[in-house]
Amino acid sequence: MKTEGRNAVLELLKTDKTVDKILLEKGAQGVLGKIFAEARKKNIRVQFVDRPALDRESAEKRHQGVIAFTTDFVYSDLFSLAGKAESLVVLCDGIEDVHNLGSIIRVAECAGADGVVIPNAKGASVTEAVVRISAGAAEHIKVARVSSINYAIDELKKLGYWAYALEAGGESIYDNRLTGKIALVVGGEDSGVKRLTREKCDKVLSLPLYGKVNSLNASVALGIAAYEVVRARLGK
Repeated sequence: MKTEGRNAVLELLKTDKTVDKILLEKGAQGVLGKIFAEARKKNIRVQFVDRPALDRESAEKRHQGVIAFTTDFVYSDLFSLAGKAESLVVLCDGIEDVHNLGSIIRVAECAGADGVVIPNAKGASVTEAVVRISAGAAEHIKVARVSSINYAIDELKKLGYWAYALEAGGESIYDNRLTGKIALVVGGEDSGVKRLTREKCDKVLSLPLYGKVNSLNASVALGIAAYEVVRARLGK
């Protein structure tokens, strides 16, 4: 698996994950020089190459002068995400766009979530692009892959979680205090949270919209909701 981009590779080097080698553009300075120094500390093999060589290895030609090679992304077990009295787990119900998944992972990590859950099928998986888009957040947060989101909701509820679907037509999120064990369900780009999934949730929560557009991007909606959880934890 390849991790591309300066921030993503720097975050990768802060973890205990095995990095096989790093390709750096010749004449590395600034952030690239810092990456080289960190790699040397960890005895990671660094190979200096011309930009065309990096372009050939890069899927989207957005490597920013550095590509790290690691083993494939390792998913976590669902139950390793749960347990704390104050816990936040994010569930992705049919998120198919890698940009949205990367952004969701970044938001979840920044908000201190305990993990993100994605389905085995009918959704994006953690790829090199997702890691890059997450700005390295995928290296610091657990991601579990399950047979279905409905299964994950059932299991989390057994562990004392309250499941909230973020979807239009529900109660205002500002009328609910999100404390304790919280599972936030974010729906797909076109269909939103599926009907059967909504029915499994304890509540459907909505964000008030005052403009002419009738929906928010999935990661934006999650960001607002996740920081409502943060605010509640801080007692604000």
